[in-house]
Amino acid sequence: MPEFSMLPVTAAIEPLRLANRTVGEEIYRWHTISMDGNPVTASNGTELHASLKAEDLPAKSSIIVCGGENIQDHNSKPVLNWLRRRSRLGDNIGSVCTGCHVLAVAGLLNGYRCTIHWENLPSFSENFPEIEVSGNLYEIDRDRSTCAGGTAALDMMLAIITAQQGEEVAASVADLIIHAPIRHHSEHQRRSLPARIGTRHPKLNQIIQEMETNIEDPVRPTELAKRVGLSPRQIERLFKRYLQRTPKRYYLELRLQKSRLLLLQTDMSVINVALSCGFSSPSHFSKCYRAFYGKTPYRERGTSSSNASEISTETATPLEI
Repeated sequence: MPEFSMLPVTAAIEPLRLANRTVGEEIYRWHTISMDGNPVTASNGTELHASLKAEDLPAKSSIIVCGGENIQDHNSKPVLNWLRRRSRLGDNIGSVCTGCHVLAVAGLLNGYRCTIHWENLPSFSENFPEIEVSGNLYEIDRDRSTCAGGTAALDMMLAIITAQQGEEVAASVADLIIHAPIRHHSEHQRRSLPARIGTRHPKLNQIIQEMETNIEDPVRPTELAKRVGLSPRQIERLFKRYLQRTPKRYYLELRLQKSRLLLLQTDMSVINVALSCGFSSPSHFSKCYRAFYGKTPYRERGTSSSNASEISTETATPLEI
């Protein structure tokens, strides 16, 4: 797909090449394909040559849709119809990175378990509430294989090689690419919460987990304190000591970060984004968003993707709470 992520594409191909080398014969053959056979530009600006037009792909192939940036803008009818036709012909169909979004729009994930990059997980869940999606590295469910992207493509392909060629071949491939141990599909995509916030304080981790789980319906400070067996004053001291901000501000930042992902990755109205992130009114949401990101939600929607990607919580205007 246009603006595809380069890393998971190479991470998916290299294990196949090395499996051939390990076995000593061509057990895998692959093609890079585009709908018209023309080169496709990756999100890093590199052009990748397509060896085939989509219509020339041999029968009984396994197809992996390689997504990346702004995937919702690239779901053309020819792509969707071609994938549906190949599915009816019995091909195994999978994806890396945001390619899962394409499969979902095509209706090819109904009744399947899948995964997608953690940054796109909130918007995917909002757009496709009927599809079972996890935060795992990869999911292999019958004839559907999906992975979060990045180096998770290595683990997904190694799992496929294990199933088809045995553990010894997969282990040899993992050694050749210096990727040990091979990660299990159920491992999380992101670093652990203690690693992300820089502390292993059990009560603080428990509070933040409660916050991350309850974005749409924020939990009141008194209820948070009750759930973790601390007083509100003790929670205030924990947050100021380890995170240099109040619990209220930290919670608000979590909700604003999710709202930005929904604004950039979905067609949800600003009002629905506000409600999905626990804001009682669009005006309050707009005020908080502007204070944090330096622009209103409506203006964010009009920002070009190249400029929008440069905005981060580190450079945003501080929001005083």
